[in-house]
Amino acid sequence: MRVPGTWHPGGVHETTAAAGSAEGSGGVVAVVVAHDRRELLLEGLAALAAQTRRPDLVVVVDNASGDGSAAAVTTWSAGRDLPVDLVVLDRNTGGAGGFAAGLARAVHTHAADVVWLMDDDTVPTPTALDRALAAREATGAAVVASRVVWTDGRDHPMNTPRERPGVSAAERRAAELAGCVPVRSASFVALLVDAAAVRADGLPVADYFLWNDDFEFTTRLLRARRGVSCAASVVEHRTKKFGGTDADPGERFVLEVRNKAWLFTRAGSLGARDTALYGGATVRRWVRTVARSRRRGVLLRGLASGLAQGVPRGPRPTAQVLAGLGEVSADVLAVERAAGRDLGTGPDGAARVVPAEPSAGTPAFSVLLPVWARDDAAQLRRAVASVTTDQELRPQEVLLVRDGPVPADLQALLDDLAAAGADGTAVRVLPLERNVGLARALEAGLAACAHDVVARMDADDISLPARFARQLPLVAAGADLVGTGLLEIGADEHDVVGRRTPPVGAGEIARYARFHDPFNHPTVVYRRSAVAAAGGYRDLPLMEDYWLFARMIAAGARTENLPDPLVLYRVGARAETGSYARRGGVQLFRSELTLQRHLFREGFTSPVQAVRNVAVRGGYRFVPARVRTVAYRALIAKGGRS
Repeated sequence: MRVPGTWHPGGVHETTAAAGSAEGSGGVVAVVVAHDRRELLLEGLAALAAQTRRPDLVVVVDNASGDGSAAAVTTWSAGRDLPVDLVVLDRNTGGAGGFAAGLARAVHTHAADVVWLMDDDTVPTPTALDRALAAREATGAAVVASRVVWTDGRDHPMNTPRERPGVSAAERRAAELAGCVPVRSASFVALLVDAAAVRADGLPVADYFLWNDDFEFTTRLLRARRGVSCAASVVEHRTKKFGGTDADPGERFVLEVRNKAWLFTRAGSLGARDTALYGGATVRRWVRTVARSRRRGVLLRGLASGLAQGVPRGPRPTAQVLAGLGEVSADVLAVERAAGRDLGTGPDGAARVVPAEPSAGTPAFSVLLPVWARDDAAQLRRAVASVTTDQELRPQEVLLVRDGPVPADLQALLDDLAAAGADGTAVRVLPLERNVGLARALEAGLAACAHDVVARMDADDISLPARFARQLPLVAAGADLVGTGLLEIGADEHDVVGRRTPPVGAGEIARYARFHDPFNHPTVVYRRSAVAAAGGYRDLPLMEDYWLFARMIAAGARTENLPDPLVLYRVGARAETGSYARRGGVQLFRSELTLQRHLFREGFTSPVQAVRNVAVRGGYRFVPARVRTVAYRALIAKGGRS
């Protein structure tokens, strides 16, 4: 195995010890994908160090953790003789992206012969690797799945390998002699993989992000290869709850549906028989899940949205999704190129999202993104990438409005973005000498934008790749104001805690606006001229957008919403300190009274509507934050409104 020194491209990539020589036929590299589970991660690393046959090297992929996982790994590995290559990604790529990056690192940079994959909440028993390697040697399998148990020793239903249907009696007997069962697919929780198979067939599909990436990957590798599960190789999967794949997934159901649509219609890893077999099982499981759920509306909306996302188009190439991550992106590109996979490369050979070709009449547009002192530099970097590098249809410019002085790290990032741009997209910074508040900052930004069509974005949110490709055609068709649905996220990108679906159609939007803000502000694309015609943003803390949109509707602006969630909106991990906390208090009550007074005086609401709004919306401001969060999601977001 080759083990380089220390890496620092695009993030902190660090080898914390030099690797020893591989034993036997070659090197065994363990890959652990981690995100915000520091203590469990350290328990897993300790268990790897205690193996009777230890891995020759461990690659830890830290998926932009915010809990100090990377520093903890560095501290843990100091003085130990188990080599660790710590790869810190500056954005969360999900389980799919993390395993793709880790596998690429193992087979390309470290020239592994065998790779042992596991999550950061997996703790192997001392003989787990030794028994898995023995099963590989005895059966010639390209994939060996360990027996996965929960903390009480029961087999974990979340990680049960699927037996291979129609296996011959001879193959079954050969597997049984080795204490194994032939399988067609398995999960990434303790999965031993032949590196030669990865070099031949490529990496997991990173665009899956979460769920079904292991199913697609293992069925692809096992189309013409042997796979087994080994009962003697045991690991604990220390999930918070004991449950299977038919547990209620809530807002994440959209990912299950989208990814299964991709798998069954585009992956090519299943033949007709397997597609019918597993497709039927999937439908039956979905029916059980919906029937048992207390939030059937959420799941049914997820079903519709997942099909809408997964049927018309397939996933992006993994080399595109994992571009911009430094040396690990080069590892991914090398492995995918050698396997003959779609790279989605530009003329220079660099993997990137290929921007959609603007259709005739698609207007040029700016992205307007305000920044202030309390914004986080890492989140801002991710936000900018999400509206530039990641977009199918990219803007002509991004205008960052610096609303007053900011900390040194944030200023340094602003300077870097202004100097280098974002993968070919111009980035400008408009510095305001003092903090003037959101409304005035946006007014200053609108005046400075180079184009009449402007897309709003916040510094801590994430736009999904299809956002502008979906919104701009509506603007080209004559709309003045176009919003979308959004997913609320907590601690990280895949911690989906809620969904907001806005009203659709001009009539429904106008009716709904009499009681609620009909648009999710960070999702809108509007014409600057239409905003100006309605009087622009006016200073009203946390209500400036609602007031503007009501005036735009009253002024005859042509409005529309896309119900699908195209933005990830960060609400924070705790109701007491996140965005819902800002919705309450005396200041918000005063803003509410001011807003309702203006809406009534301008003739937008009737006397009855005004009294109702003050009583209901005003009273809502004094409800405790935790109760307010539950009430909002139950009455607004869950009901399909924003």
